[in-house]
Amino acid sequence: MTFATRLLAATILAAGLSTAANAKTLVYCSEGSPENFTPALNTTGTSFDAARPVYNQLVEFARGTTEVSPGLAESWTVSDDGLTITFKLRSGVKFHSTKEFTPSRDFNADDVLFSFNRQGDPNHPYHKISGGAYDYYNDMGMPDLIASLEKVDDLTIKMVLKEPNAPILANLAMDFGTIHSAEYADFLLKAGKPEEFDQVPVGTGPFSFVGYQKDAVIRYRAFPDHWAGAAPLDGLVFAITPDATARYAKLQKGECHVMFGPNPADLAAMKEDQNINLMSQPGLNIAYLSMNVEKPPFDKKEVRQAVNMAIDKAALIKDVYQGAGQAATNPIPPTIWSYNDAVQDYEYNPDKAKEMLAAAGVTTPMEVDLWYMPVQRPYNPNARRIAEMMQADLAKVGLNAKLVTYEWGEYRKRLQAGEHMLGQLGWTGDNGDPDNFFFLLGCAAAREGGQNLSKWCNKDFDDRLLQARKLTDKAERTKLYEEMQVIAKEEAPWVTIAHSVVYEPTRKEVKDYKISPFGRHEFYGVSIE
Repeated sequence: MTFATRLLAATILAAGLSTAANAKTLVYCSEGSPENFTPALNTTGTSFDAARPVYNQLVEFARGTTEVSPGLAESWTVSDDGLTITFKLRSGVKFHSTKEFTPSRDFNADDVLFSFNRQGDPNHPYHKISGGAYDYYNDMGMPDLIASLEKVDDLTIKMVLKEPNAPILANLAMDFGTIHSAEYADFLLKAGKPEEFDQVPVGTGPFSFVGYQKDAVIRYRAFPDHWAGAAPLDGLVFAITPDATARYAKLQKGECHVMFGPNPADLAAMKEDQNINLMSQPGLNIAYLSMNVEKPPFDKKEVRQAVNMAIDKAALIKDVYQGAGQAATNPIPPTIWSYNDAVQDYEYNPDKAKEMLAAAGVTTPMEVDLWYMPVQRPYNPNARRIAEMMQADLAKVGLNAKLVTYEWGEYRKRLQAGEHMLGQLGWTGDNGDPDNFFFLLGCAAAREGGQNLSKWCNKDFDDRLLQARKLTDKAERTKLYEEMQVIAKEEAPWVTIAHSVVYEPTRKEVKDYKISPFGRHEFYGVSIE
């Protein structure tokens, strides 16, 4: 940033902090910058967190739980055949205003149609705005699932499915189901600046957007006309602070009230600090190393198995997670139903790995690339350190790994395009359903730009994935998911690294903050004493 923009950012942040005591402004030390403020365009928790104060969905997760509860839809009914969901919308729900836009009407069915049709209709006037790929919408199979979305009247929406879908309501509570203002979109389209729709957000949420200084600060104010009641806070500030040590220092000084992702090495000191409340719970997450099956020799199962054997996972857990994580065997965490504890992980055996590479026709030494995230994530506290340790392990079996990283948004984009050979990423569950993890290895998500980074498409795995979505019997679904875990371990498109314990430090004056099982950071309902 230039000196001028640094000064502006500092001024904005200082304004947020200086009002904290008097106006009850909560400051959250976040870890990174959002790509924009339209969740449908994004796939990262960083961007979702930044947009979430502004918006609502038809159905939502009760704070701190996996329970689906009413949102902008006050109720819904599902037909006996499971194909038709009818949503009764709330009346009198108000939208935010901006300096240029003042809504002339309340929320209604037109806003629901706009929000979903933008993602699903290639001819929609906003479909291509901001380069929208709508990865979540597509990877969750929504284009193949929704037969029609109809406006019955201003306060009634009918969603017709092509087949029954067990996780549909939980999926609609995810961020891609965010509801926007169709009137605001039309206003900006007529003004010739539709891209502003994704940068200056207007929603129905508990906080309205005030301003964003890139890489520095986001400011919101409480929306007094929020349909569920005004927030206990007057304002909310995201102080963007990529370094965990710097976030902790701000928390200690009272410069922020809640911080993202503490360093494992700092946890002991946090527990002893009388001004800090260190909350924790097992994470609904997975950290993994993706092997791109479109890049030889990783198209061979035996090579992928050899890489699993080459990496000393126990050393990674001890060195990087420092007691705040457990080694991962399956693509889903053991805290979620259908976990198959009969699956055995690969042993650490570099000698066997070398033999398998030779048997697979791999001539060593061989040059490969190994990508690592530039940011800390809930499932991975230090991706660079893990990459360095993996690099040393791989060198022992003749694979010389060049370490690669990019800015966070660019990193994800390139991984999803399949540019990598080996790439670190991870996942925090969105809805508590196993499908929300398994789709990451499904054939639909293996498309270019999809979230199946390994581009692995296995018919046996995918048939079970699609069948499980149609079933409502939990025991039947569990059987299929257990079989899928066996297939995934045998085919080894990932090195499953770890499931982390999630820690959330807050200042003691913060009241009623709840850890989200989905890794969300939500501030409606939170207060400052």
